[in-house]
Amino acid sequence: MFKIAVAGTGYVGLVAGVCLAEVGHQVICVDVDENKVNAMKSGLSPIYEVNLEALMQKNIAAGRIDFTTDYQDAYKDADAIFIGVGTPEQPDGSANLANIATVARQIAESIRKDCLVIVKSTVPVGTNDKVEQFIHDFLVHDVKVEVASNPEFLAQGSAVHDTLHAERIIIGTASKWAEELLMEIYEPFRLPIVSVTRRSAEMIKYASNDFLALKISYMNDIANLCERVGADIQDVIEGMSFDTRIGSRFLKAGIGYGGSCFPKDTKALQYMARQHGYELRTVSAAIDVNHDQKTILYHKASARLITFNGLKVAVLGLTFKPGTDDVREAASLANVPLLLDQGADVYAFDPAGTLNFSKHFPEGEHGNGRLTFATNAMEALEAANVCFIFTEWDEIKAVSPVDYNQRMRTPLVFDGRNLYEVEAMEQAGVEYYSIGRNSTRRSRAKESKESEYQTARHE
Repeated sequence: MFKIAVAGTGYVGLVAGVCLAEVGHQVICVDVDENKVNAMKSGLSPIYEVNLEALMQKNIAAGRIDFTTDYQDAYKDADAIFIGVGTPEQPDGSANLANIATVARQIAESIRKDCLVIVKSTVPVGTNDKVEQFIHDFLVHDVKVEVASNPEFLAQGSAVHDTLHAERIIIGTASKWAEELLMEIYEPFRLPIVSVTRRSAEMIKYASNDFLALKISYMNDIANLCERVGADIQDVIEGMSFDTRIGSRFLKAGIGYGGSCFPKDTKALQYMARQHGYELRTVSAAIDVNHDQKTILYHKASARLITFNGLKVAVLGLTFKPGTDDVREAASLANVPLLLDQGADVYAFDPAGTLNFSKHFPEGEHGNGRLTFATNAMEALEAANVCFIFTEWDEIKAVSPVDYNQRMRTPLVFDGRNLYEVEAMEQAGVEYYSIGRNSTRRSRAKESKESEYQTARHE
């Protein structure tokens, strides 16, 4: 087993470190935040991820993983150093490599034995070549050091499973020594390994993520057309999914992709292509479709209503997907500000993402509207005039069609995840709009409910 250091304890670095420890390696994770490091030492995960905290605690107890802010001590005698720091999107769409450069220089000034540096962060094609040269430029001791590319393919909400049970591991190396060492490190995982050049590995990451983003945007485009021609996107998806050339995954229609990967990676690949004089027209189209898709429900609701001013609006789901507390590029961040600007009284519920969302929009007054965080879905729905569904959490899927009718002042629901059958919502007396399907008719049950409210008001 190897002595491994991991730079960065976000989704990529922390999950990689814990999983490497789980298969038997001696791992030390490095982060600049002392409070965060102390919390991790006590077994507390800084991110919400299924099974991650339990595995952290297990491997801390076994003495296989530790956490530190002392990068010099962590790097000096490591056999391999994984870089898993963030490469955030810059205003022009390019990747910010400042964190990569900082870690590379720290490694160069700290290592005292032969070492393989493995970049797991998502970086533009050619970055690993530059990182290797950068390390050599600042190298203090006379040691052998090479850089390998090892992009991650984990999905938030299933990151631990995706790492331990990956469909394949991609490694990109420039020498037999680096290839063999990296294969030895991954041998305990017992997973297929695809060994390619560094630049090919970098491109595989972007090509894979952007293909999935394309698939999502294509289905959303088709869903929007289905609404206009009277087809049902759920029927279309079922028919397409039997085709093995297409497959069944990433075919769901909804309100677009979000999170830390797809939005950033599509823009980064688009930027990289333009830098080389080429326009990736399919990727550009996916970006445009996704941008418009995020607010499609808001515009449907605006066409249905005179105004949001003074209305109680229930928002169910704030994260970009279930199983994570991540709100980056979430549809909620695009829609809630629009509702608040229009004077809505927004009651939002999310099982895990409230804290992160509150960093963007804290509870309280915002311009013409007000934001309140509900403790559960029923509280958010109570006497609401409108409901928006942005995330398919189990706690939200558990709300029945009848609940909307009984809880809401006006059972008017805009569902961005197609959680319900149109007929079930109509039978429950709910006016229901989703993605790529017909909306419900104004049923007699709904009209009866409105009549009851009017009678109660006059009494």
